Amino acid sequence: MRTGRDLILATRPYAQDIPWKSWLYSVSTLLILAAVNTVTFLPIHIGFRIAASIFSGLVIVRMFVIYHDYQHHTILNKSKPATFMFTLFGLYVLAPASIWKRSHDYHHNHNSKLFSASIGSYPIYTKEKFKRCGRLEQISYLAIRHPLTVAFGYIIVFMWGLCLQSFLSKAKQHWDSLIALILHGLFIYATIYFFDWQTMVLAITIPFMIACATGAYLFYAQHNFPGVEFKEDKIEWSYTHAALESSSYMVMNPFWQWVTANIGYHHIHHLNSRIPFYRLPEVMANIPEVQNPKTTTLNPIDIYRCFQLKVWDTQKKQMVGTR
Repeated sequence: MRTGRDLILATRPYAQDIPWKSWLYSVSTLLILAAVNTVTFLPIHIGFRIAASIFSGLVIVRMFVIYHDYQHHTILNKSKPATFMFTLFGLYVLAPASIWKRSHDYHHNHNSKLFSASIGSYPIYTKEKFKRCGRLEQISYLAIRHPLTVAFGYIIVFMWGLCLQSFLSKAKQHWDSLIALILHGLFIYATIYFFDWQTMVLAITIPFMIACATGAYLFYAQHNFPGVEFKEDKIEWSYTHAALESSSYMVMNPFWQWVTANIGYHHIHHLNSRIPFYRLPEVMANIPEVQNPKTTTLNPIDIYRCFQLKVWDTQKKQMVGTR
């Protein structure tokens, strides 16, 4: 069984962009998003508008994963039209390029390192560190990892974390974070002004609540699941081990695979982030070393199990609850 560099080299034939496919999936997803979002503005039966609103949120998830691939330079690299398109989408979805790429690249390079896992990801404390913390710090830590924080990812993770907090910390570096917030505010104001509150809820609030909550949970469960491993020592850490042992494969049906643009193959994505999302299933099918990953699902029971994991137990070498 190949490991380390040999395994990464085995994935290289799949780390090739197919431009026509990348354009097809990107543009078609944007057109679907534009179409279903338009329905939320139409003076038709409320049932159709609600259905379009919900589906709009799911399509945003798909487009976000495609945008995420572009930020990895995985698809349409050096294409000026693609840069324009994805830059605008990043602003629209409250994940501007500067903060998203910087934090996400760091996450990939330091995945499963216990001492730096909190950067670009959800914070991880050891059981011992959590016990030493003051009560307010414990509450803050648990609040960040709480299901309600994920559910309200639209406000907490995207508006506050990715946009406002990044701009307040480094305004010159993350000026686009402020632009994203301003544009989003104008979008909300214009929708209310030219239509009404109900349309704003259907066209903006519901889709963004669904998309941001789904995205926040996917990111959580991809590295906070039963069986995940973290390394306390830099010497123990390896890139391939972090990919295969600290990143989950989220088993999904074909519909959810489409919605999430195959991001469920997260262990393969971390093994080689230059593999386009539409080629990840090929890798799973053809490389034996990635075919027995640690798994989770979107089943409510598995979601509950993931959220029960709070701190890293250094003796048991596993994530546990705080009790």
